Amino acid sequence: MSGTGRHPTLGELSRGQMPEGARLAFRPYWWDAAPRPEPDAMPLPERADVVVIGSGFTGLSAALTLVRNGRVPLVLEREVPGFGASTRNGGQIGSGNQKFRVQHLIALRGAEKARAMLREGVAMLDYIADLVAREQIACDFARCGRFRGAIRPAHYEAMARDMEDLFAFAGVESFMVPRAEQHREIGSDLFHGGSVLPGDASLHPGRYHAGLMARILAAGGAVIGGAGVTGIRVEPDGFSLATPRGAVRCRAVIVATNGYTDGMLPELKRRIVPVGSGLIATGEIPSALFKPLMPTDRVYGNTNRVFSYFRAAPGERRIVWGGRVGRLASDRSPAAYAHLARDLLETFPALSDVPVTHGWDGRIGYTYDEVPHLGRTRQGVHYALGYCGTGVSRATYFGHKVALQVLGAPQGRTAFDDLAFPAFPVHPVAKRAVPVVETWYRLRDTYDF
Repeated sequence: MSGTGRHPTLGELSRGQMPEGARLAFRPYWWDAAPRPEPDAMPLPERADVVVIGSGFTGLSAALTLVRNGRVPLVLEREVPGFGASTRNGGQIGSGNQKFRVQHLIALRGAEKARAMLREGVAMLDYIADLVAREQIACDFARCGRFRGAIRPAHYEAMARDMEDLFAFAGVESFMVPRAEQHREIGSDLFHGGSVLPGDASLHPGRYHAGLMARILAAGGAVIGGAGVTGIRVEPDGFSLATPRGAVRCRAVIVATNGYTDGMLPELKRRIVPVGSGLIATGEIPSALFKPLMPTDRVYGNTNRVFSYFRAAPGERRIVWGGRVGRLASDRSPAAYAHLARDLLETFPALSDVPVTHGWDGRIGYTYDEVPHLGRTRQGVHYALGYCGTGVSRATYFGHKVALQVLGAPQGRTAFDDLAFPAFPVHPVAKRAVPVVETWYRLRDTYDF
C-alpha cells in the first residue's frame, strides 16, 4: 500500500477503516528481522542426490538430516525460500496433541495407538528444542508455556478432564487456572479460567527458518527458489523432475509442500485441503498498558471452534495475533484482517488506539482425518505433510523422520507409519466448502449450540 503516514489503529481496522495516508505492511512481521532471500539465478543441476520439494520447516528439516548423514540434498522452491506458511505462522510450539481431546483420540484410534501418538507428540516438542540447541540456531526459542482460555464454563471443565488424561497417557504436565485467578496469566476478563501447559514453547519463525537454511548451505546442500516442480516421472534409476528451469534427475524425492500442495502429484492433492490462516502484528504498546496483558509471557489461545492464537513478539511490546483468514477480501485489503482486530479487542478492549503495522496470511494443510501423514506414494515418492495448524514442531519432526526413512534408518519409524491416508471424498467440493464450514463454526461459537 502506498502512503507514508501513520498505521491504522486496532479500532479503525476492526471497523474495516483505513484512513487516508495510513499504511499496513502486507507481509509477515517475521520478515523484518529475517528478509526472504531472492531466488537464485544459478542453473539447476542436471542430476542430484535427493531432491526435497518445498522449503518450509519440513523440507529444511529433512534436508538438514540428510546433509548431516552424508547425503547432498537439493531443495527446490516455487517462490522465494520460506515463502509459505513456515515463515507465516505465529511461532507457537506445542506437542502437536491439541487437535483432539484424549478420549476422542482413543475412540478414533484405540488406547494403544492413542498413547503412542500422544507420546510421540511430546517427542516432537523435545526434538525441536534439541535441534535448536544442537545447531545453535538463534531464533528466540523459549519454553514459555501455553495458556488456553476457556470461552465458556463448560470448556473449562472439559479441559480439566482432558489435562488429566493427557498426563495419564503421555506424562504431560499441566495445571488449571480458575477464573478468579486468571489475571496472573492474562489481563482479560473474556475467559472462564484456562489451562497451562508449561512445557510448550515459542520461537521466531523467520529466524528459525533462516538458521535451518544457513546450516544446510554451510554443509554443502542447496536451496533454490524460483524452481517449482511441475511434474515427477519415474525412471529406472530414480526420478526425473520437471521445472520451468529444466529437468533434474535424482535418486529420491521428498514432497514437503503441506498447504501449498498442488496437482504435481494428484495422489497427494486429493488428500490435502488448504485452509487460510491470517495474522496481524501491532506496533509497540506503551509499557504500562502492555505489562498486565500477558504477565507470564506465554503463548496463548482459546477454546472456540474458530480459535484465535496470540503472543508477544520476542523482545518487543507487540502482539502477534492469528486466526482464520478473511474470506471476502484479498490479502492486500485491510478488510481481510478486520475480524482479527475485532477478536483482539474482544480480549484486550483497552488496545483500541494501538496501531497495526502488519497483516499477512498463509495456508494450513488439512487432512481428512486431521492428523499429519508421512510415507511413500505408489511411485515411491516420499512425503510428509498435513499438520492441520500445529506445524512448527510437527513439520520439523516429520521432516527429520521422513529423511531417515529415505536413508533406510530404523530410527525413521514413527507411530504414524501405519495410518491410512484417506483422500477427501469430493476434493473440489471440500476445498470450496471451507468458508461455509468456518462460518457455521463461527455461528456455533457465538450462539453456543
